[in-house]
Amino acid sequence: MSGPNALKVEKVAVLGAGVMGAQIAAHLVNADVETVLFDLPAKDGDPNSIVRRAIDGLGKLEPAPLARKSLAAHIQTANYDQHLEQLADCDLVIEAIAERMDLKRALYERIAPHFSDTAVFATNTSGLSIASLSAALPEQLRERFCGVHFFNPPRYMHLVELIPGPETREPLLDELEAFLTTTLGKGVIRALDTPNFIANRVGVFSILATFYHTERFGLGFDEVDALTGSLIGRPKSATYRTADVVGLDTLAHVINTMKETLPDDPWHRYYDEPSWLRDLIERGALGQKTRQGVYQKVGKEIQVLDRASGDYVTSGRGADEAVVAILKNKDPSQRFAQLRESGSPQAQFMWAVFRDMLHYCTCHLKDIAANARDLDLAIRWGFGWNQGPFEIWQSAGWQQMASWIAEDITAGKTMASEPLPTWATDTTRTGVHAEAGSYSPEYDRNQTRSRLPVYRRQAFPDRLISEPADYGTTVFETDAVRMWSTGDDIGVVSFKSKMHTVGPDVLDGIARAIEQAEQEFMGLVIWQTEPPFSIGANLQGGGGAKSESKPSVASAFKKFRRSVEAAVLKAARQLNVADAVMAGRLSKVEQIVAQFQATNLALRYSMVPTVAAVDGMALGGGCEIVMHCDKAVTSLESYIGLVEVGVGLIPGAGGCKEFALRAAGEAKGGDMFPFIRRYFENVATAQVGRSAEHSRELGFLRASDEVVMNRFELLYVAKQQLKAMYESGYRPPLRAVRIPVAGRGAIATLKMGMQNMLAGNYISDHDYLIGSKLAHVMCGGDIEQGSAVDEQWFLDLERDAFIELLSTEKSQARVEHMLKTGKPLRN
Repeated sequence: MSGPNALKVEKVAVLGAGVMGAQIAAHLVNADVETVLFDLPAKDGDPNSIVRRAIDGLGKLEPAPLARKSLAAHIQTANYDQHLEQLADCDLVIEAIAERMDLKRALYERIAPHFSDTAVFATNTSGLSIASLSAALPEQLRERFCGVHFFNPPRYMHLVELIPGPETREPLLDELEAFLTTTLGKGVIRALDTPNFIANRVGVFSILATFYHTERFGLGFDEVDALTGSLIGRPKSATYRTADVVGLDTLAHVINTMKETLPDDPWHRYYDEPSWLRDLIERGALGQKTRQGVYQKVGKEIQVLDRASGDYVTSGRGADEAVVAILKNKDPSQRFAQLRESGSPQAQFMWAVFRDMLHYCTCHLKDIAANARDLDLAIRWGFGWNQGPFEIWQSAGWQQMASWIAEDITAGKTMASEPLPTWATDTTRTGVHAEAGSYSPEYDRNQTRSRLPVYRRQAFPDRLISEPADYGTTVFETDAVRMWSTGDDIGVVSFKSKMHTVGPDVLDGIARAIEQAEQEFMGLVIWQTEPPFSIGANLQGGGGAKSESKPSVASAFKKFRRSVEAAVLKAARQLNVADAVMAGRLSKVEQIVAQFQATNLALRYSMVPTVAAVDGMALGGGCEIVMHCDKAVTSLESYIGLVEVGVGLIPGAGGCKEFALRAAGEAKGGDMFPFIRRYFENVATAQVGRSAEHSRELGFLRASDEVVMNRFELLYVAKQQLKAMYESGYRPPLRAVRIPVAGRGAIATLKMGMQNMLAGNYISDHDYLIGSKLAHVMCGGDIEQGSAVDEQWFLDLERDAFIELLSTEKSQARVEHMLKTGKPLRN
């Protein structure tokens, strides 16, 4: 997509149906790339049974590798004995077999004769020498060979490291980078051909430093995990839980690669498995995959390994309150000063881990990465840190941190005695990241971001600490929204409310933006500068400005583990409906609902096209905004749904009406009930799509809506879609004035099903009431099937049902219970 000479990848072969190979294949079909998955032939029965089992296993993995389960059928099966001729039809071949040089070389000799003259061959090795692997290939293939290192799980982890071999053609790397970026949605970092490349080299050293200092300071594994997770902007799994998830044997393999290939490294003596890790591996306790590792679960109790005894004990040791207070200090310079000065073993531990990690990164930057930006982004995208190592250092004050690290090196407190490089101790240095670029030790200057054509699609790439958030020219701004433009005749409106909730002030802003767009622009895009898109309505009304949501960049890429309960909880936090009712503000809430309905109609019937650019959650009212725009353009990791039933309500801003309209259109004059039932069940059970494609299957997105693999290209694609509508002579749809309804017969049938569930104690009386109200609205009320009504008829039914449920004590209790406990209440 980056230009007429870009690499054309129509078909990909993945070699190796293990954990990574199967998931890489899954992500390729997520991107609509024809994919064939190879492995050894089975000894008995179906020769492709190894691959088939791997594909079947994709449906059982969490987080889900497939954007929708039905995509598994699109992964073709093959084995090395019978199907090597299929490689001739593949434009890209990705090898993902076991991390053994001998096995890889043997496979290369076998497959190389079957490649086409233009096929690109890539290895997914996590750290073996690309040059050594390249040497095993025929000379004519070496220029088309490189490393393409995905991170686990491939669907969710943004990072792919691209590593050239000695003879790899540079134009091929550029074309492959464009494919990985746009088609697969990845953040590509060019790594040097050094052991474990960038992210694993730094990330694994950080783990080893944590291992070393855990023992040095006499801390427990659970104690360290309480310190090294979300408290410091890293994944909740922290250090030892992450080791269990990765697999203790896998971690040991990566450590061993560093030990064998970096004999002259100043930190070489630390490249070894601790005795406790070796003992666990020897007894088969490999972590999550064997249900026993550093942690194990016995019944409902979580137990952790006691290093001294080798036995498991109840987990529960946490971080000291004083250390937690230090780590929560928002001033990085104060935070590190307090850690360094504190007498607490936990504080000293944290300072030592940070110090040694920064020392290591600084001394090795020139060896492993082109510049500081590549190292920081690799760690953020590959390990889920909120900030990269050099961002951490720079935010705390470069000179002060450099002085402290140098002092500790001189005092013999650091893991290695290697002095800091002269560029790091330059007294004029304030950091390694600047607006103009990031520092490269190789060239002793700052390097700008890549100028490859594919990055023109990213007007606002993932920012580093020094890069300004410059979102165009302001058209107007209120406490709730900002409308802006980049000079391309397209208006963009972004919400400023917390979690981008939608209250009266946001609705006023949207309405004003529509009016402004109709006067001055080709159209309007609703896009947030950070996810989520919106978690729904804020029915409190007023309340002034709220701070803009600042979720970590890593949160956009982490595994989709949100349950519907968690999604509903986030939405419920903004409702406060019980307070509203108790304060006698029910009429005010009704006004807000009516305003929300009117705003969504304005989006639908605007004289210019409207596009919702969705990334992350679009729940409740956020989903209803998406449903009313002319088009939705969504990132793959968009989780969309109408979740109001979870707190005892029904959608009130046009969501029910939209599903009734869609059901009528899909029925094409025939029986509407099968279509209404499908949508009713999705809303009644508060379904949330586990990807944009799953959201489409559930009906929250239309067949015509677009899914974008790279979230940083979302705004670009949204604008292109809007321009296409405008250039084609856009006119809003004619208002729906004769919508056939499913009527009282459909209501009775839906109620009958719920009565059976009520009799079986699957739902409560209040569940039945909510379901009955929902059925009444979606079926068009107590009128005959086929009766024709207009949109306002449905909207009035929605609003009335919403307020009636809001008035009940049991719905109010559900909201309160969700807020207090995070769990749904069945009452």
